[in-house]
Amino acid sequence: MEITEILRHGIVTEKATRLQNENNQYTFKVALTANKIEIRKAVEQMFHVRVVKVNTMRMPGKSRMLRRRGGRTPHELPAREWKKAIVTLAPGESIDILKA
Repeated sequence: MEITEILRHGIVTEKATRLQNENNQYTFKVALTANKIEIRKAVEQMFHVRVVKVNTMRMPGKSRMLRRRGGRTPHELPAREWKKAIVTLAPGESIDILKA
């Protein structure tokens, strides 16, 4: 699997920004099939930093409601589950692209 397939994009939220400032941790949306070793190698190759630790979690998708003319009809669309990785970098390292 290629680097661009493993790392989808960085996540920049209030919580992710707080993790960057306090713990030197960066948050990424990654492929569902990627494991911690692949994520570590992808971050190290793409941003030229040293990764200390990788935490991953699967985020559940949300069910959707489809509205039709003449009434509301609940219709289950497939949930879009995704995977999030929180990467801890070595002290003194940073990723300038994701700085908020």
